[in-house]
Amino acid sequence: MSSNPPPPLSQNERLEALNLAKVSRKERSAMKATISRGEVSIFDAINDPRNSIRRMKVLELLAAVPGIGSTRAALIMERAKISPTRRIGGLGHLQVKSLGSIMAVTKIDPSRGKLMVISGPGGVGKSTIATALKSDPRFWVSISATTREPRVNEKHGVDYYFYSSDEFSLMVENDEFLEWAEFAGNRYGTPRSPVEEWRRLGKNVILEIEIEGARQVRTHESSALLIFIAPPSWEELVKRLTERGTDSPARREARLALAKEEMAAASEFDITIVNDEVNKVLEKLVTLATV
Repeated sequence: MSSNPPPPLSQNERLEALNLAKVSRKERSAMKATISRGEVSIFDAINDPRNSIRRMKVLELLAAVPGIGSTRAALIMERAKISPTRRIGGLGHLQVKSLGSIMAVTKIDPSRGKLMVISGPGGVGKSTIATALKSDPRFWVSISATTREPRVNEKHGVDYYFYSSDEFSLMVENDEFLEWAEFAGNRYGTPRSPVEEWRRLGKNVILEIEIEGARQVRTHESSALLIFIAPPSWEELVKRLTERGTDSPARREARLALAKEEMAAASEFDITIVNDEVNKVLEKLVTLATV
């Protein structure tokens, strides 16, 4: 059984509806402008009783915050477990609380560079991507610290920061690393100080590290953008690892077993980029750095 269509609006009613819509657009635009200028917070908007504001999408509101933009706004929404289509008037108390907790630790300065962590399974091409970014003036690729002895032609502050075991231990005690780990009898880590200095200078800092290191960075710097570099397929990753030709069969099997574990960690990252072509990956990283 079909329902009866609504009665047609009179000319005056249509004009009134158009005027109301125009007023609503102006109010929403004015709210976003005041947020973008830092005059009010998004929570002022969330508590605004006007219907025009309550019908705004939360994603649209977040994107107006200086230094956030649409991509980071979507990531914040995902972390807060809020649907990208949710409107302000439909936010629940727990969602507002979750959003507040994330925003409290996501202190964004538009003039500061972003901290971008790239990780993924061995053989996926992380080093190739990081090397390519070294020639881009918008980025600074982080230099690791290590306790191992420098090799021929390696320079302190260029290839690695070389520290004694005691110096490294003191830095760990003073919480001077964003992440660190021990491998093959030596320790490696990412010093916090140069990362912060380059970010203050407006550079987007790239950390090319292992999965566990990325997890540590998340606990030390909640605003870091964690990016998982994935192969086009598992078969392609196996091919890349096999074609290296430098591993024994046992070592190759161990690498593949580790790669399976690393692939399973992709869901812990903010974004996954498939490395089917290095130039395309670089374009996506530039986009993420500039939104």
